[in-house]
Amino acid sequence: MEKVRIEDVDRRVDVSTVQRPLTRALGAEHLSVNYYELDPGNSPAYGYHKHEKQEEVFVVQQGEVTFETEDGDIVVKAGDAIRFGPGEYQQGVNTGDERAVLLALGAPQDGGDVEILRECETCGERTPTTVELAEDGVRKVTRCLECESITGRFE
Repeated sequence: MEKVRIEDVDRRVDVSTVQRPLTRALGAEHLSVNYYELDPGNSPAYGYHKHEKQEEVFVVQQGEVTFETEDGDIVVKAGDAIRFGPGEYQQGVNTGDERAVLLALGAPQDGGDVEILRECETCGERTPTTVELAEDGVRKVTRCLECESITGRFE
């Protein structure tokens, strides 16, 4: 048994306003656990993506998050939960007027390959993307796999 106070877990530089990775702090061996706070317009993901082997469950505790899916947009509000199976594309964005708070649970921890798609201005469409450390070694960037243009910067 492990117990942690979420605010005591160090924040991680990521795409979201606040992300606290709880997996290691809780000693979880088979489940990935992340806490997110998202300002309006913010996302917990680098882009529209799918996990090869991992299923994900998002539990919205405050605010609302709209998930883009292959079946259209789905609004998930405080008190709601949504599950995505392996191979299902999705990306959540805080479409509300207040900060959203959510937990993300994924199993297994090693979800295999993740395919991320982002809009690339150079290519003029959504293309496969990688996530890399920026030159400063702290921030992150996303880069188009087709033309190598940077498609996003995250602090």
